[in-house]
Amino acid sequence: MILKNWQEEKGSAWLYKKVAQHEIDITRKKLFLELAEAAEKQALIWEEKLKKAGKDIPRVYKPDFRTRFVGKLIRIFGVEPIRFILSAMKVRGMSVYSAYQGGSHPASTHLETRHKGLNTAGNFRAAVFGVNDGLISNMSLLLGVVGASVDHRYILISGIAGLLAGACSMAAGEYVSMRSQREFFQYQIELEKEELELYPEEEAAELVCIYQARGVPLSEAKEMASLIVSRPDQALETLAREELGLNPNDLGSPTGAAVASFLSFAMGAFIPLIPFFMNVEEWAVYCMVGLTGAALFVVGSTLSLFTNQSAIWSGLRMLCIGALAGGVTFLMGKLAGAAL
Repeated sequence: MILKNWQEEKGSAWLYKKVAQHEIDITRKKLFLELAEAAEKQALIWEEKLKKAGKDIPRVYKPDFRTRFVGKLIRIFGVEPIRFILSAMKVRGMSVYSAYQGGSHPASTHLETRHKGLNTAGNFRAAVFGVNDGLISNMSLLLGVVGASVDHRYILISGIAGLLAGACSMAAGEYVSMRSQREFFQYQIELEKEELELYPEEEAAELVCIYQARGVPLSEAKEMASLIVSRPDQALETLAREELGLNPNDLGSPTGAAVASFLSFAMGAFIPLIPFFMNVEEWAVYCMVGLTGAALFVVGSTLSLFTNQSAIWSGLRMLCIGALAGGVTFLMGKLAGAAL
């Protein structure tokens, strides 16, 4: 446990330095370098405990595969898109990517907060879950049909139908959900716009209360609120963010969400079908189980990036869940086939 804690602190320090290398903002770069130094100091504490316990201390820290992989993600995507993954890796300070940095006022970081419902990390996580849903649902469907001892051609037809039905259902559900959410948010923003036009003083007073609750002194809070309300082109966006927690420029696209859901589900659902498109009828079911099992393990391992759990354990857990779902539907298919 002591060695693990030492490795975690060294890993955090390593990632802090990677973030600092990628960061062009001087203030943020300084912050992450300071956090790296703090993590190194924490690692020294664990080193002392290792010495007292009579255990060997690695001469040179070598980041594990997960840490190196996240380091590559920083280099490819940047820091902000993967900040949730970094948070799971015990990298602190990610809140600086949520605060608005554009104002010249010394307390401008309190002015606005980005509420991006569809950021890169969120999209990636949703895509992984979509693939996982497709994998498990279509594999279970195929095993249920196999359990009923149906002809190879009907198995393939059932799988294709399951892929299309599931993908369309996912897309339709996501479209309706996103559309309803967007309409609700637009309604709230229109109300805010009307209130801003009718009584700007009251809106400024509400902002003052919000900023005071965040620890901003009363005089500064009044100055900030007055400045915001005096700029109608910026006031609505700021009020929507501060009072409603919404970003008018980032409400999400219902069509985009539907297409993404369709494609991710279809991608996962297609994997169990691959052996049935090949000329291996006698081994198609075994190939399907093996291929789907491998894909489930990869999906589970990928999700470990967001939980900081063992990639092997996460992969095996997902594999067991898929096996349970497939086993139940196979037995139900057997029973249905015998009854019919």
